[in-house]
Amino acid sequence: MARFREAVAVAREDDAQPEAADSPWAAVAALQDRRLGEILAQRLNLPEQERDRIAAVARLRKVRFGDAAVALGLASAQDVFLALSSQFRYACASDALGDGAAEQVMLRKPRSPQAEAVRALRSELSRQVFTDGAPAASLAVVSPQSQDGKSFLCANLAVAWSQAGRRTLLIDADLRGPRQHQVFGIDDATGLSSLLAGRSGLEAIARVEDVPGLCVLPAGPLPPNPLELVDSPVFRDLMGELSHRFDQIVVDTPASAYGADAMAIADRCSATLVLARRHASSLASLAALTGHLAQGQARLAGVVMNTF
Repeated sequence: MARFREAVAVAREDDAQPEAADSPWAAVAALQDRRLGEILAQRLNLPEQERDRIAAVARLRKVRFGDAAVALGLASAQDVFLALSSQFRYACASDALGDGAAEQVMLRKPRSPQAEAVRALRSELSRQVFTDGAPAASLAVVSPQSQDGKSFLCANLAVAWSQAGRRTLLIDADLRGPRQHQVFGIDDATGLSSLLAGRSGLEAIARVEDVPGLCVLPAGPLPPNPLELVDSPVFRDLMGELSHRFDQIVVDTPASAYGADAMAIADRCSATLVLARRHASSLASLAALTGHLAQGQARLAGVVMNTF
């Protein structure tokens, strides 16, 4: 198992400290405004003349730099929000991203009802299921059928935990129909399958650009023996090693209708979340899934309904 002992580096930016002043809160506010102005001006490529005009209007109207820029028609509310996100180091993305990122509501639409629902779920899981500082905070997301929304939920939960400051790893363990490499636009030439087969090491883990603290282990090439790979001692050892290198692990799984892969994966995680889809999942399929989980070693965190 030596190949699992390689270091996994997760970037952590140093927190900038404001300079001391007679009024600490005034100094912090002024520093934040100055930084927001710099960030916004850089994002919009504003010439110095326009920057001075915005600053003058902000002083005259006693408003913030961003509000003045919007009032002058030099920036949109979305521009200001993205600049604020950068200022507070809260990972967000512009709506101009490609189609592959359409499901990343935590990055693209952080104020949407979907994003708020994901935050609420993250909060409940953090309070009721995972204890801060516990080494094995891994969550498998399972569902009865395909297209129930597992990949959507896993991707956004992983982003949500990274936005909360946790070193997060998203594992695409769906070795039958993987999607996370498409959602995040990363290469899947190597991934979980090649790692479990001994053909690659932890270098298969990819850092997600512009989302500090988030890494993704894609599925990799589709193997002929997906169940055997995730049900092997190698996968168990891998999960144990990764649980000490990340604060939170989210594992995407195949639909249980395709076989026992999801059960095997759930047994290797510290908690399992069952996902149902409104107007699609039957009570019989959910009862069968939760019954099979109860017969193994999986710890059931709960059942959630996808209404989107």
